[in-house]
Amino acid sequence: MQPRIPRQQGGELPEQGAPRPDADAGLTPELAAVVAGARRRAVRDGDRQIDTAHLLHSLLDHDPEARAALGEGPRTARLLGYLVQRSIGYGLRWQGAVEDSGGVPVVAGAAGFSPLAAGCMERARERAVRGATGPASGTDLLAAIVADPQSRAVEVLGRAGIDPRELLVRFEEPSSR
Repeated sequence: MQPRIPRQQGGELPEQGAPRPDADAGLTPELAAVVAGARRRAVRDGDRQIDTAHLLHSLLDHDPEARAALGEGPRTARLLGYLVQRSIGYGLRWQGAVEDSGGVPVVAGAAGFSPLAAGCMERARERAVRGATGPASGTDLLAAIVADPQSRAVEVLGRAGIDPRELLVRFEEPSSR
């Protein structure tokens, strides 16, 4: 049986269109590690694309600031539980479907990302530019993810009892940058 995401050298997802040597441009080293972790998770899980739930799971694993933004306690533990269940094939399942709310344009050249996740990556970069904080960080990506109510990550957050709208309001405050 052939995997749905062919492995390439270094475990990278296949490129669609021209190679993008600047794929990690505009990201902090921590966020680049988050993206690499999400990519590995998608390949390991047998998913066709990196979606927002992969990104959220990787943010929890790799970015202390994003994890702190979600808070401590049972809701965050429940969130991680849902994400782990999904990665081992239980619980919430979306394999075989492309994540696309229709609320964001498809970003060409962002190989391996679902259309919605690619849009979130672009919005994270734009948020960092607007805030003049340098490269996009994990909290920039988390803010971009919770901004689309149709994302898989928002569904998982809601099931874990974390209100994505409350997070979004917190990220909109000037002190969140």
